[in-house]
Amino acid sequence: MPGHKKIISNVVVYALLILIAALAVIPLWWMISTSLDRQAVARLPFPPRFWPEEFSTWGYYVTLRNMNILRYYVNTFIVAGGTILASLTTSMLAAYSFSKLRFKGYKICMMLIVCVLMVPTEVIMIPQYLIFVTLGLTDSYWALWLPGLCFVFGTFFGKKYMDSIPDSLREAAKIDGAGEFYIFSRIFLPLCKAIIATLSILLFLFAWNDLLWPMLILRTNSLHTIQIGLSVMTSDILQGFLPASHLAATLLSVVPVFIIYMILQRYIVASISMSGVKQ
Repeated sequence: MPGHKKIISNVVVYALLILIAALAVIPLWWMISTSLDRQAVARLPFPPRFWPEEFSTWGYYVTLRNMNILRYYVNTFIVAGGTILASLTTSMLAAYSFSKLRFKGYKICMMLIVCVLMVPTEVIMIPQYLIFVTLGLTDSYWALWLPGLCFVFGTFFGKKYMDSIPDSLREAAKIDGAGEFYIFSRIFLPLCKAIIATLSILLFLFAWNDLLWPMLILRTNSLHTIQIGLSVMTSDILQGFLPASHLAATLLSVVPVFIIYMILQRYIVASISMSGVKQ
């Protein structure tokens, strides 16, 4: 009987996993199918079809002709790269300090980090915008990069990961005469590859999908990111309702995200399954 119960429980679990996977995949498959359907040029087919009635790449042709997607790709990669570099540099240094160093005001600083984590981004957006207006940094990528210097989630996440790395590594390096920055960069940072990759993916997704803040900051068309370009492309007022081209633009906008995720997904699993170096 115990064996039968295990089989039944496994069947139920796998059935639920298949159902959840289907709920995630079916909308994506419908988008791909509709974007390649000639009948979806002017209106959405109803009832929804999961295979093109008349295969056509017209939607992609219209998208590539009317949307400078390569320019948007480059701009968004620049924004994402600068955000990742700024955020990881400060957050990992702060995580090492909170994890391995003890200083006055440590508890107060940790309390402030937790408090900042609970503050929605929209709350600080207006004061942040006014600061960049005063500094004259609007309509530039600096206004998109500099907020990444305060990546409190990365600090908190990195601190918890570094807590699992034995203090004996630092103590041994200190005995050999190594400085704190050397210990951080040569010993601890290589052990944090999984967490760095995980945070990089999260930061990339945030920068790639962010619309409101870039739309507030960037005014020049040549600086626009992919989400701003997609918003303009799919605007009913500017373009009319063209389902095939709109869905094609949406799919093209997620291709880099999918590629980056497939390359780095093993690090996400590693960061979850591993707790660092064991004592």
